[in-house]
Amino acid sequence: MPRRFVDLSVPLETGIVSDPPIMLPEIEYMTHDQTAEQVMSFFPGLQKDDLPGGEGWAIERLQIATHNGTHLDAPYHHSTMDKGERAITIDEVPLEWCMNPGVKLDFRDFEDGYVVTAADVEAELKRIGHTLKPLDIVVVNTSAGTQYGQPDYLMKGCGMGREATLYLTERGVRVTGTDAWSWDAPFPLTAQEYAETKDASIIWEGHRASMEIGYCHMEKLTNLEILPATGFEISCFPFKIKGASAGFIRAVAIFEDPEE
Repeated sequence: MPRRFVDLSVPLETGIVSDPPIMLPEIEYMTHDQTAEQVMSFFPGLQKDDLPGGEGWAIERLQIATHNGTHLDAPYHHSTMDKGERAITIDEVPLEWCMNPGVKLDFRDFEDGYVVTAADVEAELKRIGHTLKPLDIVVVNTSAGTQYGQPDYLMKGCGMGREATLYLTERGVRVTGTDAWSWDAPFPLTAQEYAETKDASIIWEGHRASMEIGYCHMEKLTNLEILPATGFEISCFPFKIKGASAGFIRAVAIFEDPEE
């Protein structure tokens, strides 16, 4: 049966709001007309005029973090998982976690900074008529999705709270995802609440739920608004970086298309 693919990944690029200033990626582009000497250095005696058009190759040099672009966080974003066990790094994430049926929770109507609860997740699953199965990949569509690269992106979207995250992982979910910058609520909005309450437990609470039940989550997804609630698979295998807390992914939704 023919398949249809929907790209859920944003391109890695510079010059847009994709991360806080201290984390922004940098890309140096070296074009064909700039690199003839690089090619010539491999072949003594080769002249620039010997190369077609006098051109070398295109190559890019990156200064980036593993959490730039669309990526998968490993449990090692924290030092422990599963109530005290050593957290696994991105190169240790089981491959069987990374391609499974997808489930989309539509939380676009929640205000920016809202912390999603277990009751919210349960209500949305009831609305879409889905019962979670082990290894379902659950993605959360927030108001941040369509604002990627815009000035307000880092302030957009709801966040998944600790109890909402545990609601998923207690039912066997091991990979989740969001179209926002973070699985948690936007930091500036959480900071406002922390300034009032001084309750440190609200900081990164969805992330830190992995310390109780280890799981991975994708951040900076795109195109979630065009997905149905169910009926597709998600592929999100991470780049294998030794001992790292995250890895870049080309997240893709895959549909069996009976109409073709």
